[in-house]
Amino acid sequence: MKRRNVLSYLVASPLLTNISSAKTPIKIPSKRLKTSLNAYSFNAPLMAGKMTVEDMMDFCAEHGFEGLDLTAYYLPGYPIVPTDEYLFKLKRKCHQIGLELSGTGCRNDFVFADKSARDREIQLVKNWVDATAKLGAPVLRVFAGKSELAGYSWPQISNWVVDSLKECTEYAAKKGVIIGLQNHHDFIKTADQVIDIIQRVNSPWCGLILDVGSFRDKEVYSEIKKAIPYAINWQLKETVFSGKTEIPIDLKKTFEIIKESTYRGYIPIETLRKDDPKIIVPEFLAQVKPYIF
Repeated sequence: MKRRNVLSYLVASPLLTNISSAKTPIKIPSKRLKTSLNAYSFNAPLMAGKMTVEDMMDFCAEHGFEGLDLTAYYLPGYPIVPTDEYLFKLKRKCHQIGLELSGTGCRNDFVFADKSARDREIQLVKNWVDATAKLGAPVLRVFAGKSELAGYSWPQISNWVVDSLKECTEYAAKKGVIIGLQNHHDFIKTADQVIDIIQRVNSPWCGLILDVGSFRDKEVYSEIKKAIPYAINWQLKETVFSGKTEIPIDLKKTFEIIKESTYRGYIPIETLRKDDPKIIVPEFLAQVKPYIF
C-alpha cells in the first residue's frame, strides 16, 4: 500500500479509535473491595511451629480469602531475609492456589535518639522492601516505634520518624513497593498524628495501614473517617475501643465509612482472641463478607 493509503486506513481504523478512547478516565466500581487475612491471626500456632506459612496459605484459599497479609516475622530466620529460592517458592504457591499477597510487614522501631540505631532500623526496612518486591506484594507495613523516650518531646521524635520514613520510602519507590505506616497506639495514637507524619513524608509511596483497634484516645469512628483518605491497607479487627473499654466493632458503620471514601482494595481481617483461629477466623470472615460484596 502507498503511504497515503496507509495513513487513510489508520485514521479510520478501530485501533486508533481505541487508543484515543483509552484517555477517558476509567470509572472505578463502587464495590471494589477484597478480603484478606492478616497473618497475626495465626500467631500462636505459627510461633509454636504447629502451622507453617504454607499451611496458612492453604487455609486462606480453602476459606475463600482473596489475599493474605504475610507478616515477615513468621518467615524462617527473621529478621534475616530468606533466600530468593524460598521467597519465590511462596510466590509460586500463592499463584497456584489463586491467592494474592495483599502486603507484608516487618517489626521496626525508629524511636531512637542514636542516629546509628535508627540507621540500623532503616536498613531492616530496606531489606524487607527487597523481600516484599520479590514476593510480589504491593505494601510493606512498618511502625513508627515505641510510644515515648525520656527527655524528648513528640515533635522531636516525630522528626526522626519522618526522616527515617522518607529514606525508606525513597528506596521502596524504586522497587515498586508502598510503605504502609500502621497506627499502632505506640508513638502514633491519633489520626492527627499519623496524618501529620504521612503529610511530611509527602510521597505517593507512603500511606496508612488503618488499624481500627488502635485509635483509643478519641472516638474511633471519627478517627477512622478522618484518617481514611490516607489508607492504603487495613487491619480490620473484631473489637475497637471506647475510651479504655474494648467493645465489638460496628461493621455496618465501619463499611459505610469505607464505601463513602475513595478507598478500594484489600480489607485484611485480624482476630486476636485466644480461641482456635481455625474456628474464629471463618466466623469473623462470615460477618465481614456481606459488607464487602
